[in-house]
Amino acid sequence: MASMNKVILIGNVGNDPEVRYLDGGSVVAKFSVATNERYTTRTGEQVDQTEWFRVEVWNDQAKTVEKYVRKGNQIYVEGRLKTETYTDREGKERFSLTVRATTFQFLGSARQDGAEGGGESYAESAPASRQQAAPQPAPARQAPQPQAAAQPAPRPAPAARKPEPVPDDMNNAGDDDLPF
Repeated sequence: MASMNKVILIGNVGNDPEVRYLDGGSVVAKFSVATNERYTTRTGEQVDQTEWFRVEVWNDQAKTVEKYVRKGNQIYVEGRLKTETYTDREGKERFSLTVRATTFQFLGSARQDGAEGGGESYAESAPASRQQAAPQPAPARQAPQPQAAAQPAPRPAPAARKPEPVPDDMNNAGDDDLPF
């Protein structure tokens, strides 16, 4: 039977990433992402609801996150949920969900470090030769110009016609002549 574990988040980074370099040469970066939902209750009250997600990124992606991701950045994250079990200070077993990112992309306008924020995308499964390098500051972008769509030329409006005169017998029509 087929199964799937996929999560897509678009939100704001809640804290600067915590990056650890492990003994085996692996690198992990962890940060949180907040998503917001606005809805109206039955009474007409507008409610904002924020959900927080823990996100972890590994190896080359973690190095990119370390350099460029900062608290407040808007980010697109795609990955899968991972359940972690731990024991809290009181000795109780607890569970938490983490999003193991496989792809992420910077969104929004210029970031604090001066690099452009739109369009850089990073995928975990990309071969090393196709892995994208860290984003470089790009020249200022201009707003895209709307392109004219190929549309047929509009038809000219029909010439206005004079109303035809109503016969005299219609002007004097009584209630007896109505069909209902």
